[in-house]
Amino acid sequence: MEIDSQNQQLNVTFLPYPTPGHMIPMIYTARIFAKHGVNVTIITTKSNALSFQKSIDKDFNYGYSIRTCLIQFPAAQVNLPDGVENIKDATSVEIMGQISHGIALLQDQIEFVIQDLLPDCIVTDMCYPWTAEFAAKIGVPRIYFYSSSYFSRCASYFIQKHRPHDKLVSNTEKFSIPGFQENIEMMPMQLAEWIRTKTNYSCYFEAMFESEGKSYGSLYNSFHELESDYEKLYKSTIGIKTWSIGPVAMLVNKDDGEKANRGHNEELEKELEWLNWLNSQQDDSVLYVCFGSLARLPRAQLVEIAHGLENSGHNFIWVVRNKEDENENGESFMKGFEHRMKENRKGYILWNWAPQVLILDHPAIGGIVTHCGWNSILESLNSGLPMITWPMFAEQFYNEKLLVDVLKIGISIGVKENKFFMSMSEEATITRDEIANAVKILMESGEMRSRAKRLGDAAKKAIEEGGSSYNNLIKLIDELKLLKKTREVSKKQIT
Repeated sequence: MEIDSQNQQLNVTFLPYPTPGHMIPMIYTARIFAKHGVNVTIITTKSNALSFQKSIDKDFNYGYSIRTCLIQFPAAQVNLPDGVENIKDATSVEIMGQISHGIALLQDQIEFVIQDLLPDCIVTDMCYPWTAEFAAKIGVPRIYFYSSSYFSRCASYFIQKHRPHDKLVSNTEKFSIPGFQENIEMMPMQLAEWIRTKTNYSCYFEAMFESEGKSYGSLYNSFHELESDYEKLYKSTIGIKTWSIGPVAMLVNKDDGEKANRGHNEELEKELEWLNWLNSQQDDSVLYVCFGSLARLPRAQLVEIAHGLENSGHNFIWVVRNKEDENENGESFMKGFEHRMKENRKGYILWNWAPQVLILDHPAIGGIVTHCGWNSILESLNSGLPMITWPMFAEQFYNEKLLVDVLKIGISIGVKENKFFMSMSEEATITRDEIANAVKILMESGEMRSRAKRLGDAAKKAIEEGGSSYNNLIKLIDELKLLKKTREVSKKQIT
């Protein structure tokens, strides 16, 4: 994407919410705007900036007008140590509450900075509902950034509005999502707790979605060819403009350095042992297993996954987010499993973090087990991979329905309960037999893989010059420039 120097420069401020699933796509989006000649400022705190600052500096050195504006996280005020500023840093419900409180306390600083910047537009994460009134107060358009699918937003809207689950006797009884042409069935226990019943968070989420309708428009990290029916349904239901500009990661992941880091500030090890292992595998023969950046599975479930993967007869590469505690005999099950897999070369364990985009693009990868976070779904689609769906919380169960029932590029592992990531059960909810069976079906299904590859091709075309997402971005920037000119003319007429 090249800078159009002939047009009047637009000043746009981006306000990401500090959790990986929200922050990563917004930073990508901000960088794409800058590559189109927009003067971009990203407002964040020092610790959160560390995860992407190298990319911003690189873009700036290439000549793009992009910078980070740092504000001070009130660590002492919320009794947190310095540097704990992101939802992923929470190790307990109490700490997560403190981080959330600290984020809320940033409002005054953010408003002060934005008034000083005098932007022509504010692109704000959905989790800052107060920015709707603030943007109206200072007279600039507010763009609502939604970090998941149109399908999930429409499903959430209709379920909130019609509450079909309230009429059911049991949490495991099925209901059809209202407002959809297809018959998509769910169970009440698959809904987020704040929708199932009134909680302390219900008012916050309701205000968040209410602010959406007060926005000038919304930005979605999706593409027309993937969700055209739900994009259309969103426009007619929510009643605001929307621009699909995704998959945004593909636009900035064209070189291996970007693919490797994916919003991560650590350098890859020189000895890429995992890459050598993948290079020794046949095409489409390895399953990638990853549950996102927030979930921490209990030891009992890790044991079932390990046995299920081994029993499936298919090779795998598995990202384990935390090293489970040693058992009473002082022997770690996972370390022993890792050693056994290395010896027989049937599997590979990566601890805590992995260069996901780089791995997914490897020809040996033939499928993925995913928590149904939207970023991981898009990254899998970009690589043309079918998915085993293992949703855990938030809107992930809606995304599962999109993959399995609508797009038919996924197979459900059978998770039945939407449980907040900080309060997951210590028991295993999915057995080794269920895991092994799902792996066999996915890895041996050429039909699902073909559909996924077609969607991957469509994703690549969408972001190319002349593609649907490319054109949407150009239209949005042009529209914002026109709004800027109109405001400037109005000011001159008044004076």
